Amino acid sequence: MRVRCVGAIGFITLATVRPESLARWIERYERAWRAPDTSALEDLFTHDASYSPAPFEEPLRGRAAIAEFWEASREAPDEAFEMKWQPVALEGRVGVARVEVRYGGPPRRVYRDIWIVDLDDHGRCVAFEEWPFFPGQPRVAPKDG
Repeated sequence: MRVRCVGAIGFITLATVRPESLARWIERYERAWRAPDTSALEDLFTHDASYSPAPFEEPLRGRAAIAEFWEASREAPDEAFEMKWQPVALEGRVGVARVEVRYGGPPRRVYRDIWIVDLDDHGRCVAFEEWPFFPGQPRVAPKDG
């Protein structure tokens, strides 16, 4: 979808994320997660990107905060996991994917996620939002909370 607005400011074209753009970004994300350092984040995220690792959490702001989060979250760059994904929706600059990650462990873990990815014209992420789900996670909030 391309949008053109005519007015005092002229023509504006909004970028459109395509399935192949989302695929390239997710593949780069997986490679970056497996890398021994976080230098690949420079190609993956804009310098001021926001990163929400779960709904209702305050988003991380900027590449440095994302790098710090990654280093604290992953066990090691060589951790054994398998990742599968499929696109769910594309609208404007935003792509949505259903992602499943299976960690070899120990302990063995499975996550099913929804990723919402806002890409700029250069294929770098401006805003990332993750909705992780895992076995044993309650479907509803506790009644006392």
